Amino acid sequence: MQKITGALAVALCGAVFSARPALAQNPAMQQKLADIKAAMAANKQKLAQYTWTEVETISVKGSVKDTKTYQVRLGPDGKAQKTLVDDQKAQSGGGGREGRLKKRAIEHVKDEYTEYGQAIGALAKQYTTPNPDAIEQAKAQGNISLQPGAGTISLVIKSYVKPNDQVTFTLDEATKSPVSVTISSYLNDPGDAVNITAQYAKLPDGTNHVANTTINGVKKELVVNDQNQNYQHM
Repeated sequence: MQKITGALAVALCGAVFSARPALAQNPAMQQKLADIKAAMAANKQKLAQYTWTEVETISVKGSVKDTKTYQVRLGPDGKAQKTLVDDQKAQSGGGGREGRLKKRAIEHVKDEYTEYGQAIGALAKQYTTPNPDAIEQAKAQGNISLQPGAGTISLVIKSYVKPNDQVTFTLDEATKSPVSVTISSYLNDPGDAVNITAQYAKLPDGTNHVANTTINGVKKELVVNDQNQNYQHM
């Protein structure tokens, strides 16, 4: 991909895809977005040649409740296909009738939090897997800005997956590959806030991937942490 020159980076500093037609038609901005989309699409094809391990840890109010290990690969539709290979739930003790009642109550709460954790985890996947089509739609709606940094460029997108959410992809200026992403979103309504951060890394052949993700379901004080490792070429 063509590297953004210093002069062009300065020019991009104040250039924003907004409702104003003059900015939305900016050829330099259009080209940079095209480069980013092309890099994302090419990387997705390379990532589809790998399988990897995902370790998912669910914590509630700072206490680990469940740790799952998955074997993962991308399916034909480009979405992650996960196979559960290990599940280590926190144990709840107690004997007798009172203990059994307490255990059932605890299991009910666990099920509620597990469902919530799965929901916010699925939401995070919609953001951390770059979607060129969604980026194109956001551009058409005037919801994108490009902001240069020190060797990076930030792609700021509003209303990317849900109305009034905000995503900031920080990309390597030269390769256009993601470095990190921060997301402010929500589940069913804006009062159920979900904050997501992810860091990316490169495999030896240059393939970019999500190294770790932290998903914070603010309302229930539930945090899901995903670590991706042990990438194997198929």
